[in-house]
Amino acid sequence: MGSVSGRVLIAGTASLLLCLFLSPQFIEFLRRREFGQNIREEGPEGHKTKAGTPTMGGIIIMLAFAIPFLILSTRDWASMGVLGGAVACALLGFADDYTKIVKRRSLGLRARTKLVLTIAISLGLWWVATQRAHLDETISLRFIDANVDLGPLYPVLIYLVVAGTTSAVNLTDGLDGLAAGCAAIVLLAYIGITFITFNESDLALLSACLVGACIGFLWFNSFPASIFMGDTGSLGIGGAIAGLAVMTNTEVLLILLGGIFVIEALSVLIQVFSFQTFRKRVFLMAPIHHHFELQAWSETKIILRFWIVAAACAAIAFTVFRLSIRG
Repeated sequence: MGSVSGRVLIAGTASLLLCLFLSPQFIEFLRRREFGQNIREEGPEGHKTKAGTPTMGGIIIMLAFAIPFLILSTRDWASMGVLGGAVACALLGFADDYTKIVKRRSLGLRARTKLVLTIAISLGLWWVATQRAHLDETISLRFIDANVDLGPLYPVLIYLVVAGTTSAVNLTDGLDGLAAGCAAIVLLAYIGITFITFNESDLALLSACLVGACIGFLWFNSFPASIFMGDTGSLGIGGAIAGLAVMTNTEVLLILLGGIFVIEALSVLIQVFSFQTFRKRVFLMAPIHHHFELQAWSETKIILRFWIVAAACAAIAFTVFRLSIRG
């Protein structure tokens, strides 16, 4: 137990320090190449001053997370499946970011291309989970202590988890430090979840590396941001969280565990449904963090309060998980 906790602590610290060390040079490189963020025309007026801020910081997050993990882990199938899913989603995000930069517009890859690639990533994760990590094709309803065998529908569940999580983290990435901070909180809970199951030490190591990378990135991404993570980061982190949910059989619990991401995604769905059905908007702007911006909340206040909500959701979900293990 002691050696495992030591490796987890070392791995997380190494990722944090690596991110702190690599980021300044990478930011300067992006500035020289003029790889800056393009701001959506329909976004809040105050965000137009952020145009040109270096983006694709997710590359640093992925490197800072992957290098210590590969060095310190035993590279079992479950953790490598999560790593593979995270890197694949990050590459999809990179292609999206690069397309935006080259075309100098806020839209990236076509929706059909993203759909096909997300399905492919989900099938890869399903294959690793069932054929190599030998997981059952079931979901755990930890609130009522029940399991449901999905059988052939299990790959569909994995696709919904991957697509939903990556999209939700991407939608949350609209304020400086919001997505990175919320992700670090969710991943911190996953350190606990994977650690207390004892046989998931590599997944705990992976979670710690991601927490360290996210916190290290926050040093430069906090308001006012010197760099944005871009789709490279948000899709990569979302892919990692989705992979952890699959490998720990917490797909349903993720709805509460990543509650802040769910709230952000729901606000968009509600806004679109309301406008298309009733021609009325529920929020001043979606995702919901923009609603509070237009209510004259400062960006820092929104970020801190969303972090508090994220922490509360993660704490409750971890408690539910712990009680289900005892039961």
